Amino acid sequence: MANHKSAAKRARQTVRKTAVNNARKSTVKTHEKNLIKAIIAKDVNALPELLKKFTSQVMKAAKTGVIKKETAARKISRLSTRANTAK
Repeated sequence: MANHKSAAKRARQTVRKTAVNNARKSTVKTHEKNLIKAIIAKDVNALPELLKKFTSQVMKAAKTGVIKKETAARKISRLSTRANTAK
């Protein structure tokens, strides 16, 4: 337990930020899974919209520091390539 008022506040902030970061990571993973399912199923109609949503979520996570920018770029690049070849 924190011994100072400022340390207690920092502990509260950490709990909140951790919850937000975990939720954002979970959202990214969900969008990634949905996109991969559509690629495997070769659902040409749904691919552009799913790719757009996935890209948006990954970039938000990278912008806020939840994941690294290089990781975001790599994920987007690989899944974009797979989506384009599935068409």
